Amino acid sequence: MISLRRVPDRWRRSDVTVRDLPLGVLCLAASLLPAFHTHGTQLGGVPARPFDALAVVAIALECLPLAVRRRWPVVCLALVSLGFAVDQLRGYHSLAGTALPIALLSVGSHLERHRRTTALLFSVVYVPLAVALSRLGSGEPLSGFVMFYLALVLAWGIGSWLRSTRVAEAERRRRIAEDTRTAERTRIARELHDVVTHHVTAMVVQAEAARYLTAAPDRLDQTLTAVTDTGRRAITDLRHLLDLLNPDHGNDHQAEARTPAVGRLLTLVEQTRRAGQPVDFTEEGTPPESTGSAELVAYRVVQEALTNALKYAHGSRTSVQVRHAEREITVEVSTDGSGSQAASPGGSGRGLAGLRERVDVLGGDFSVGRQTAGGFVVRARIPAGSPS
Repeated sequence: MISLRRVPDRWRRSDVTVRDLPLGVLCLAASLLPAFHTHGTQLGGVPARPFDALAVVAIALECLPLAVRRRWPVVCLALVSLGFAVDQLRGYHSLAGTALPIALLSVGSHLERHRRTTALLFSVVYVPLAVALSRLGSGEPLSGFVMFYLALVLAWGIGSWLRSTRVAEAERRRRIAEDTRTAERTRIARELHDVVTHHVTAMVVQAEAARYLTAAPDRLDQTLTAVTDTGRRAITDLRHLLDLLNPDHGNDHQAEARTPAVGRLLTLVEQTRRAGQPVDFTEEGTPPESTGSAELVAYRVVQEALTNALKYAHGSRTSVQVRHAEREITVEVSTDGSGSQAASPGGSGRGLAGLRERVDVLGGDFSVGRQTAGGFVVRARIPAGSPS
């Protein structure tokens, strides 16, 4: 049973010539059956004659080249056309004449270069064949030759349409793959920015503060411990992020890595406090059982806002308010601007732009602005329950 299941796969993996050969063999066998003699294509009205050795050669020329119709379409068309000409000029009128439109369809579908030259050459060769058949036959009207030619052109056109459809589909898949790669690179860059910027900023601030604590060993030890803890947290978060890039990474573990656990906001706030930033944290309401990716986005909003507070308003009192409603999470982070630097949501803007995109994708609202009394405020309304 297992071997029978593998037959279709092995057939698809086999050489294209092997897969096309049965069509040629089937056409050859059907054309040699006595019941189908003189029941094929009749062009020009040449009197029918019984099959002889030359008839078998002509039929073989028409049928067997179909095995290479996709690998060498021009060779296939040339041999089939030669066999068709002998078939019609000798009056065999075999069923193998149906191989000609198949060869033309294959050329239109699989020929990559010199398509116009091949079409023109075939048309030129068709003219003397039509003249010869007209003289040898019983006077086929010109309209008969024209109609047969148009039928061949239709076969070529169908092949060209199949080729253009195949090319368009390949281009569409290429664009989708490229867009997917671009989106994934953007997502990874955004995650790296969120993780690395916050932790490194905290470490820099703590390290700068340690310079002035040489006279207070206890506080220096606390500061250096905070730097160490922040570095470990950065390594942990980076490992989670790298796990997302592992193709063997399980979906359950991925969801765990992307969604902040209960209490991670408190950990984030405490880490910022240890970096010397006074932070008031308020959380209202109870998170619903299923928040989708809203909880992760809310965490990133708070993380980026606190990172900007450390950078541009170090020492300023910062307030973090998170409200959980039934269908949304509201986040507001404000800084009063009384610290050592002018409070401003400045910088490259890459983090804030990334947050705006995250919130917009979920159908929420995001805003950043200055306060009238100084400082800045970040607000976000994030619908809950959206898929990750």
